[in-house]
Amino acid sequence: MDLGIVGRTALICASSRGLGKACAMALAAEGCDVVINGRDAERLEQAAGEISEITGRRPLAVVADLCTETGRAALLAACPAPDILVTNNGGPAPGRLEDWDHAAWLAALEANMLSAILLIQSLVGGMRQRRFGRIVNITSAMVKSPKLPLGLSTASRAGLTAFAKALSNECVRDNVTINNLLPERIETDRLRYMTEQLARHRKLGLEEARAEMLKPVAARRFGRPEEFAAACAFLCSAQASYISGQNLQVDGGSYEGLI
Repeated sequence: MDLGIVGRTALICASSRGLGKACAMALAAEGCDVVINGRDAERLEQAAGEISEITGRRPLAVVADLCTETGRAALLAACPAPDILVTNNGGPAPGRLEDWDHAAWLAALEANMLSAILLIQSLVGGMRQRRFGRIVNITSAMVKSPKLPLGLSTASRAGLTAFAKALSNECVRDNVTINNLLPERIETDRLRYMTEQLARHRKLGLEEARAEMLKPVAARRFGRPEEFAAACAFLCSAQASYISGQNLQVDGGSYEGLI
């Protein structure tokens, strides 16, 4: 299927690795002019090289910390008028309620709610004026299936979800859609980190911990980043103009609820 986005500019946040990089790869393969972002210059340059080698399209790489005003300003200066915005950022580590002080909550909100909201605020007006925009927020399955150890991530991403839903109702009339992708158990550095944490906490070997992580997955396998990225690319397509305000779970069919 031709997604109708050849020549569109796509800004993908936190895209030097993991799901962000996979989404950048997929959008570049569809013919988009891609802007990628990360805090580690060496890793970002490596990602840019991989994307260029596989897709034939060299992305613009911007070293910036999304959690800071300076970082967001640098990103917007490099890409002031994208047609596509994919927000993404690393989540906080799992923890215990009694350990989350005021500073921990503020850091989570900055990373997983406000960084995305502030970028959307800066860019959505231009998208509406140009009458094309696709915004995809990479959140988490925990938004719909909260677990207390991931409370910092769940709470902040749920705030982003609420904001996105409210705004989507306003801007879809101008062909600007806003949707959320909710990953669960995808083969990334984050999954490896969570597996190591489980192994340490439960005193398990890594293979045992990996088997435990797999148990809730209905598909009986972990997801692949490219599968997640394909869903992102479709939500960014011309054909997806009638899909907005939605939370699409990419979880191997594991969510047990109806809605």
